[in-house]
Amino acid sequence: MIEAVTGFLQDWYWWIKAGHVVSVIAWMAGLFYLPRLYVYHVEQVEAGSKTDAMFQTMERRLLRGIIGPASVGAWGFGLCLVFTPGVVDWGMVWPWTKAGSVLAMTWFQHWLGWRRKDFVAGTNSVTGRGYRMMNELPTVLMVLIVASVIVKF
Repeated sequence: MIEAVTGFLQDWYWWIKAGHVVSVIAWMAGLFYLPRLYVYHVEQVEAGSKTDAMFQTMERRLLRGIIGPASVGAWGFGLCLVFTPGVVDWGMVWPWTKAGSVLAMTWFQHWLGWRRKDFVAGTNSVTGRGYRMMNELPTVLMVLIVASVIVKF
C-alpha cells in the first residue's frame, strides 16, 4: 500500500509541484489584496451604506472563493510533496522554517477572516494603518518561504 502511494507521488511529482505553485500564487494574491480592501473599507466607507454592503460582498467572495480554496490546494499539494520520497530532508533547517512560515500564513488568513466578521458585525476596531502594517506580514513570510525552499539553508 505504501509503495503504491509513494510510487504515485513520484510518478506525478511534476504535476503535484505545478499544482502547488499555482495554488500558492492564488493564495498569496488573495492575501495581498484582502488587507488592501480592508484599508479602503475602513477609511472610505460609511458603515451600513450600499458601499459597505458591496465591500462586504467583495471581501467574502475573495476569502471564500479564492483564498480558501487556494489555501486548501497549497496545503494539499504541499503535503503530497512532503510525503514524496526524497523531496524533504527534515535534518536540514529549511523545511522547518518553511513549515513555521506556512503555519503563520495560515494564521494570517484566519485573522483576515475574523476581521471580516468584525466588518459584518459593525465592530471593526483596526485602523487603515493597522491593516497596512499587517499587509506586510505575508510579504515577509513569502520571502522566508522562497528563500528556504530555493537556498535550502
